[in-house]
Amino acid sequence: MPPETPKETVLRWLQEGEIQLLGLVPWGSNATFLVAVVREGIAGLAIYKPQRGEEPLWDFPHGTLCYREVAAYVVSEALGWGLVPPTVLRPSGPYGRGALQLYIDADPEENYFTFRDDPALQPVLMRVAVFDLITNNADRKAGHCLKDRNGRIWAIDHGICFHAEPKLRTVIWDYRGQRIPEDIVEEVRTFYQRLKEDKGLRAELAGLLSAEEITALEERTAALLEHPVFPHPGPWRSVPWPII
Repeated sequence: MPPETPKETVLRWLQEGEIQLLGLVPWGSNATFLVAVVREGIAGLAIYKPQRGEEPLWDFPHGTLCYREVAAYVVSEALGWGLVPPTVLRPSGPYGRGALQLYIDADPEENYFTFRDDPALQPVLMRVAVFDLITNNADRKAGHCLKDRNGRIWAIDHGICFHAEPKLRTVIWDYRGQRIPEDIVEEVRTFYQRLKEDKGLRAELAGLLSAEEITALEERTAALLEHPVFPHPGPWRSVPWPII
């Protein structure tokens, strides 16, 4: 899929294309497949995460991880940040219902630890950190930040986000104690207004998250606006394992 392809075209391709299994991604904790997607002569790669391949977790309702993947994309787009690759929920696939996400052709030698000191990337990396605060990301490993062949940063693997209780686990603590830049705060403020008033956005999230989780999303966003400072690690385990 060429990088200049319009987003609407990519989403339609993901939603309607024929899915062809290519292989299992071996390092995922849940069943994750590399697939080819073909629609009207357009072919490309995607990542397919079927609901039935999700490992049970003690703190997240079983069968909800694929919905959270899609919710992360919805929030990223509502923020206007474009951090998460286009992601849709397919009601059926080779192994049933699941999340389908555009595959990012990333440099396998690059991750958050290799590019975190690049001055040019600080604005986007700060937005990833704020995104994780808002979505309550419990699994921001360094390898979940990708740099594609054009140098663009992407954030992936959001299956355990949006819990109603504090769960933030991340390797991005570099900004702790710093004030969040005003332009980012204003973007979050605009998102918060949409979250409160945009019936379409709320309906979309309601199809992916519980009412309690949406309320918690609102509360975390409001708290960030009230105190726009990058936090210090919490009293719980604040770093995922493995870290990459």
